[in-house]
Amino acid sequence: MPTIHPSAIVDSKAEIAEDVVIGPFTTVEADVVIDAGTVIDSHVRVDNGARIGKNCRIHQGTVVATPPQDLKYANEKTEFHLGDNSTVREYCTLNRGTTHSWKSSVGSDCLLMAYVHVAHDCLVGDRVIIANSAQMGGHVLIGDWAIIGGLAAIHQFSHIGAHSMIAGGAKVVKDVPPYVLAGSWPAQFEGLNSVGLRRRGFSREAIDAIDRTYRAIYRSGMNVSQAVDWVKENIEPLPEVQNILDFIAGSDRGIMKLAGSGRQHKA
Repeated sequence: MPTIHPSAIVDSKAEIAEDVVIGPFTTVEADVVIDAGTVIDSHVRVDNGARIGKNCRIHQGTVVATPPQDLKYANEKTEFHLGDNSTVREYCTLNRGTTHSWKSSVGSDCLLMAYVHVAHDCLVGDRVIIANSAQMGGHVLIGDWAIIGGLAAIHQFSHIGAHSMIAGGAKVVKDVPPYVLAGSWPAQFEGLNSVGLRRRGFSREAIDAIDRTYRAIYRSGMNVSQAVDWVKENIEPLPEVQNILDFIAGSDRGIMKLAGSGRQHKA
C-alpha cells in the first residue's frame, strides 16, 4: 500500500504504486498515475492528466498537470508527463498540454529548481537542469542535457538545443542551437559549452568539429545559408555536426545572433 498522510485527499480512482509516499495536505485527482518509489511532499496539487514516473521527488507547494494558461483551452482531456528519477523543487507550476500536442512533458533524470514554470505543450528532454524561477512560454522545446540558468525567460515556441547552457537572467527570443553557451538580453551566442561537452565524454574530434561549424556560422561573415553549405562541403559529417545542421533546418524562429553583432541569424 502507498503511504498517504491522513490529511491528504487522494481520489480512489488514481493509480498509485504501492511504495509511493504522499505528504500532508496534498491533493491527487482521479485521472492520475504515480509510479513506484515516488515521494510527493506536503501541499502539492496533482491534477487530472498527471503521469509521474518512478523514483521522482516533488517538493512542497508544486502543482502538477494543472490547466494550461491558454484562452483557447476548453477543458479538453490532456496530460503532463514527468519522467523517472526527476526532482521538482518547491512551488513549481507544471501545466498540462492543449489540443496542439495533447501533452506537456519533462523527461527523466531532470532537476527543476524552485518556482520554475513549465507551460502548456512544452517538451523538456532528459537530464535537463532548470534553475530557480526560470520561466517558459508555451510550446518550448528543450533538448537533452541542457542547463537553464535562474530567472531565464524563454519565449513561446522557442527551441533550445541539447547540451546547451543558458546564462541566468537571459531572455531567449530566438532558437538556441545545440552545444553552445548563450547569455545576455536577449540571449546571444557566446561560444561552445566546452566544459559540459568534455564532462559528458565528447571526443576531441567531435568538439573540434562543433567549434569549426560554429565559427563558420557565427564568425566567418557568411550568412547562415552560406555557412551551412560550407559546413556540408568542408567538415566531416559527424553526428554532432549533423545535429547542428538539422536544428538550423528545423528552426522556424531563426537562431540567436552572435554576441555584439547586433543582428539576428535566420535559417
